Amino acid sequence: MMEQPAAKDKRGLAVSGGAIATIGGGALLVIFMLQNTDDVTVKFLAWKFTWPVWLLVLVTATVGAVIWIGLGILRRHRRRVNRREARRGD
Repeated sequence: MMEQPAAKDKRGLAVSGGAIATIGGGALLVIFMLQNTDDVTVKFLAWKFTWPVWLLVLVTATVGAVIWIGLGILRRHRRRVNRREARRGD
């Protein structure tokens, strides 16, 4: 009688939809930055400066990501505090 091969472990690397979207968005961002290397003059409030487009895109994306992550952290903290208060109130 032949032995069957052992079943493969199904606990492999699982990639979430958010991780796939982040990797895809990052790849598109890098492609965009590589294709846009010209300088651009930016006027913002009282400031006026010239930067390469790729650097402006990178800084803008980084600031946006930090704000997005920060808002997520604040939301989780608020929910945790609300759950703690609900447990104490019962």
